[in-house]
Amino acid sequence: MHHPLTFRLATREDIPAIVALLLDDHLGVSRERSEDLSCYYSAFDRLCEDPNNELVVVETDGQVIGTLQLTIIPGLTRRGATRAQIEGVRVARSHRKEGVGSKLMAWTTERARSRRCSLIQLTTDNSRPEAHRFYERLGYVASHVGMKCDISR
Repeated sequence: MHHPLTFRLATREDIPAIVALLLDDHLGVSRERSEDLSCYYSAFDRLCEDPNNELVVVETDGQVIGTLQLTIIPGLTRRGATRAQIEGVRVARSHRKEGVGSKLMAWTTERARSRRCSLIQLTTDNSRPEAHRFYERLGYVASHVGMKCDISR
């Protein structure tokens, strides 16, 4: 039985559930920690201070089952286009293959349109071929090579 989905901006109370989603992942298990959530609460506070960042959750039956971060980026390229950047997309393992991810991305696309974005971009790790196929089914094109540099040391 499919229960209704609710899409909304995350609250501080959602942080433990969001971290659990981040941990339930072959990459997240090595990057995230649940013992001390203070760094996540601090990051959430910084996100909330920035009107161009939104942490989104999808829930059903009062349970957070998906999340992503939406960042609005004004720019000069593409004739001054505003773009949306999507990061940290996760859907609970127990709700995958139910269309939750597609509905979350559709909701986010409309949210980006309402913020006057003309382009949505995201990166997805090379080790996630299923995610690549998912985004391609939604119309995303692997048009660029994403590069990162860890400067945390």
